[in-house]
Amino acid sequence: MSVRFLADADLNQAIVTGVREREAALDFMTASEAELEGRSDPDVLEFAAKKGRILVSHDTSTMPVHFSARLRSGRTSPGVFLVRQRASVGQIVDAILLVWSASSPGEWAGQIHYLPSFARHHFRR
Repeated sequence: MSVRFLADADLNQAIVTGVREREAALDFMTASEAELEGRSDPDVLEFAAKKGRILVSHDTSTMPVHFSARLRSGRTSPGVFLVRQRASVGQIVDAILLVWSASSPGEWAGQIHYLPSFARHHFRR
């Protein structure tokens, strides 16, 4: 099974568009497609968990708090990727494509990572 993604409502839509243009086979659902706009962080994390999707978000302030609370309460998560605002869209698209092409979903479960910096360290041989 391939890694699948869910874009939070605050994620720059150019990232999703860029990923889809470069690799049509990659499964990247938007918050709009999932009808998650305006929903709370815990609700978004629950949807991502139920659907087996890594959440991709710009929300570096509240999402980590809710993610940690989720794990402390014994619930699972396929993982969260937090996108740094200062990173270029191209850097983020490259990082997501690298995760999709070179890893499996289980490698990210229960973890939170910042894009794009983790990719340089995670995939270094």
